[in-house]
Amino acid sequence: AYVIGRDGRLALIDLWMEKPEVVARVQTCYDARSVEVSKYNGPEGDFTDKYAITGCYWPPHFVILNGQTLEPIKIVSTRSYTEDTGEYHPEPRVASILASQYHPEWIVNVKETGLVWIVNYTDLKNLTIKQIEASRFLHDGGLDATRRYFLVAANQSNQIAIVDLEEDKLTAIVDVGMVPHPGRGANWVDPEFGPVWTTSHLGDAELMSIGTDPEGHSDSAWKVVRSTPLPGAGSLFIKTHPDSQWVWVDMTLNPDPVLARTVCVIAKSDPTEIHKCWEVADYGRAVHFEYNKQGTQVWVSVWGNADQPGQTGEIVIYDDATLEEIARIPDLITPTGKFNVYNTVHDIY
Repeated sequence: AYVIGRDGRLALIDLWMEKPEVVARVQTCYDARSVEVSKYNGPEGDFTDKYAITGCYWPPHFVILNGQTLEPIKIVSTRSYTEDTGEYHPEPRVASILASQYHPEWIVNVKETGLVWIVNYTDLKNLTIKQIEASRFLHDGGLDATRRYFLVAANQSNQIAIVDLEEDKLTAIVDVGMVPHPGRGANWVDPEFGPVWTTSHLGDAELMSIGTDPEGHSDSAWKVVRSTPLPGAGSLFIKTHPDSQWVWVDMTLNPDPVLARTVCVIAKSDPTEIHKCWEVADYGRAVHFEYNKQGTQVWVSVWGNADQPGQTGEIVIYDDATLEEIARIPDLITPTGKFNVYNTVHDIY
């Protein structure tokens, strides 16, 4: 497993050891946000885990490393020009990075310039980068259910940019709510509009679903087809699983302390309104979801106060079918992201 800290240190953890341990560590920068590996396995070769890549806020660059040893191979600066005004930007930060399954490429999202960089890793000595003009302040995003299209939030433009990873071209830019913040987003089948990808927002109290099936549901493709109201804004993450009947959403940054520790679910069979909301804890903020491989459990983090014993933070585990609590892992300090290995490798969300 590859784990990146906000401090820019990348760690490689051997999960096959009796007790998983860090077997390699490297400082890739001083402020980082993302890590990805090479996933392509096809006619152009098998690159599975051959390389790793980290994306940094400072310095503004990405680093390509040996996937087995973490030995740095190449550093590439992202200093460039903005996609709209053509102004030079000295510190464009790297946000999300995602691996394509269609080509031996990474999708590198550069925030301030609004450019999606398609980085081909077949020949690192003669590195090829294709720049796609999207929309400014790109942040997080994920694949649609077919893995062909990448949808990324341009959160200061209130838009979602969609890139075709088979053709390496911009497909569409869709206007959504204020400050979209999807994480990887949520893929599911709307009973009226077919396959959709859903985002939540920091600035709006609603979920917005975009049609993602241009062949089977052309009238719904690449437009907002449904808006589902939430009790409040401030959402950071949304999540589902192919075998789940629910879409989960948090409201972590809502100024109301009750809403900040509340999570909600919508039923895929009736997505016009929220099915149920509840407080995960009696303190702190609820944040981020992860399913187990089977899609039967959902793990939710609770942010607390590191200086307050008993309320430092925890992870709460729910039965996805019944929404009943299964267990709590207490006395954690600010737990946030939780990533099931199988779901992460196979881009299941």
